[in-house]
Amino acid sequence: MGERAPATAGEFLAAVHRAAAPAELPVLRRRLGPDDDAVGIRMRDLFDLARAAADMPLDEVAVLLASPLYEARMGALCVLDVRARRRDTDDAQRRRLYDLYLSRHDRITTWDMVDRAAPSVVGRYLLGRSPAPLHGLAAAADPLRRRTAVTAPLAFVRWGDDAALAEVFPLAAVLAGDPDPLVHKAVGILLEHAGGRDPEAVAAFVAEHRGSMPRHALRTAVAKLDAAERGRLLG
Repeated sequence: MGERAPATAGEFLAAVHRAAAPAELPVLRRRLGPDDDAVGIRMRDLFDLARAAADMPLDEVAVLLASPLYEARMGALCVLDVRARRRDTDDAQRRRLYDLYLSRHDRITTWDMVDRAAPSVVGRYLLGRSPAPLHGLAAAADPLRRRTAVTAPLAFVRWGDDAALAEVFPLAAVLAGDPDPLVHKAVGILLEHAGGRDPEAVAAFVAEHRGSMPRHALRTAVAKLDAAERGRLLG
């Protein structure tokens, strides 16, 4: 963005306010919670700002997560995502990113915050580890924690081996019939991606659970199956 990279939460927030585009607010408001504050910023500009600030100390990222401003918290999650995606990020660093995400999950108030960071920060760290933390999230009262439970495993589909991929289905089974669209839409997305790797497993899963799955989740889940299989499962 032509400026020195923000190194502190204060510098990041100042850059957000300079980049504010109030015309973006009406669209943004559609996905914000009733208590979320926002200035309005093009998401491309926020992502660019987060990439520039990716080396910000994690205690400064935590300050951003404590902010009432949507763009501050979304920016913090973008920073975590950028860091987690780096090839040279070691396991100890991944653990710190993972711990920060989960310890401040209360500051995650929109579905797009979950979707931005859960796969790379939570799922990537749990590759090769027990999925028990995800099952804990799946049992949470907060629908956004449940969304993390079935969005983080996109990492298992993208980067995991067959054993990691197999962990997707027990998690999806727990939440397949979740009545909250924040959750069951994410279940459908997870299964859609899994269908690109193992369509037979997804078809078997849907055949077993379709009676409890909301229609939107069901349609999304079978999107990558062949036409005949989709017709059978949706019929």
